[in-house]
Amino acid sequence: MKKLIALLALCFVFSLPALAQHHGSGGQPEVGGGRQNIPSHGPARVNTPHQAEENRHFNDREGHPNAPHVDNRREWVGHDTGRGDVHYHLDHPWEHGRFTGGFGRRHIWHLGGGGPGRFWFGGFFFSVAPYDGGFCDGWLWDSDDIVIYDDPDHIGWYLAYNVRLGTYAHVQYLGR
Repeated sequence: MKKLIALLALCFVFSLPALAQHHGSGGQPEVGGGRQNIPSHGPARVNTPHQAEENRHFNDREGHPNAPHVDNRREWVGHDTGRGDVHYHLDHPWEHGRFTGGFGRRHIWHLGGGGPGRFWFGGFFFSVAPYDGGFCDGWLWDSDDIVIYDDPDHIGWYLAYNVRLGTYAHVQYLGR
């Protein structure tokens, strides 16, 4: 009997992290959680652009990351500043060409190495926007899956969505 109680207590302890996750409809986590939660499309264009506040916070609800992320596969939290945001201004947009490997949830890429300054997958090279570097602290640069979306507001940038974490960052294509 003591062994059974100990086994049940051990199972309970290991299930606590799963119970602590914030879940939306259908029992799925609201942010991240794997391939079933990949957004079907990128963010909509911002209609009323404004300058980003310094020291922004993105954890819009308890249990959500303090980084740009996607809630419930639809709401791109943090993508709200539009074309006038100086953090994403490039003097020479597309100077290394345009990414042609495929966009959206049907094109899942496995990171092959590097870090925010230069990373790669499938023979394509990218770098994270300097302003977004801190938002990638939890990324596993040699094993995470990402999905690339076109950025409708910031010319020369793409959005790299981390499938595991549900967070994203602005990235610039560096070529093949």
